[in-house]
Amino acid sequence: MALEIRRVVTGHDKNGRAIVLIDEIAKNVTSTRPGQAATVVWTTDKLPADNDGSIDASVRNVSTSESNGSVFRVVEYGPGVTPRMHRTDSIDYAVVISGEIDMQLDDSEVHLKAGDILVQRGTIHNWVNRGKEPCVIAFALIGAKPATAGGKTLHDVG
Repeated sequence: MALEIRRVVTGHDKNGRAIVLIDEIAKNVTSTRPGQAATVVWTTDKLPADNDGSIDASVRNVSTSESNGSVFRVVEYGPGVTPRMHRTDSIDYAVVISGEIDMQLDDSEVHLKAGDILVQRGTIHNWVNRGKEPCVIAFALIGAKPATAGGKTLHDVG
């Protein structure tokens, strides 16, 4: 897996003029299971977010999602990626950048390809790449209350 994501982060100088703070190939590429690689592009620890300062928020230690903030992450799923059924306490906006992938839910599956957009609303799911090429997806995860259905609270898992 060779996930290379250029990230450009803006900010302000001491006079309030707009500047580029970071322009690099993301260095914090990690893998939590075989066939998967990810980089956190940016995080916030509260909503509304704080745009002050020059600290690199991509290096904060975060879980899959941030309960009171946001996580912007790019993930590459290789063919045959190891399964991981999971649910987050967040609303997730996902854009398939390249490749194709199947998203499994409890009793159904949907096929996504480059250019497709997904809104994931606290449902349990898994990513399956049955193709021959990696699939790259950009995710913006915004903290949310746990989903409820049938009088049950559906907490994050996996």
